[in-house]
Amino acid sequence: MQNLRMRVMRDSDLPAILALNTEAAPAVTVLTEDQMRSLIEFCDVCLVALNRKGEVIAFLLSLGHGQSYESENYRWFEDRGVRHQYIDRIVVGSTARGTGVGHAMYESVFERARERGATEVTAEVNLDPPNPRSMDFHERMGFRQLGEQTTKGGAIRVALLSRPVD
Repeated sequence: MQNLRMRVMRDSDLPAILALNTEAAPAVTVLTEDQMRSLIEFCDVCLVALNRKGEVIAFLLSLGHGQSYESENYRWFEDRGVRHQYIDRIVVGSTARGTGVGHAMYESVFERARERGATEVTAEVNLDPPNPRSMDFHERMGFRQLGEQTTKGGAIRVALLSRPVD
C-alpha cells in the first residue's frame, strides 16, 4: 500500500466520492449528493484513501447495528438480531486496485466492530448484476454467504455476507 494514505472522510471529499461511486455502478447503486450525505450521517466509519497527489482513490462507509437506516440489505442483517457492523459500500478506484487499500479499510471496520462489541461484520455483494471481483475479495477476507435476496423491486440480487469479529 505504498504511496497511499487513509484518513477520515471530510465534507470536501464529497465530489470525489460521488464520482467514484458513479463510476463503480452497477457494482454499487448510484446516489445523489443528498442521498450520499444522508447515508454518511448514519455511518460511524467514513474513510477515504488518497494517492500521493492527495486525490481520493477509494472510500468506505460503514455503520453499526441499531440504526434507523432503511436499506433493504441493512434491514435483513438487523432482523437477524445479531450485533453487527455493516459495510454499506466500499469503492476502490481502478488505480488503487490490488494495492491492499481495500483490506486496510476493512481492518478499520473490524477494529470499530470490536470497539462497539459487535460479533460480526456484514456486507452484501451483487450477484445480478454480477460483481465477481468483490465476491473474490470478500471470500479472501473470510466472509461467508448467509443468504441471498432480491432488492430494488427485483432489479438487483445480492449475496448477504458475514465474517465473525476475531
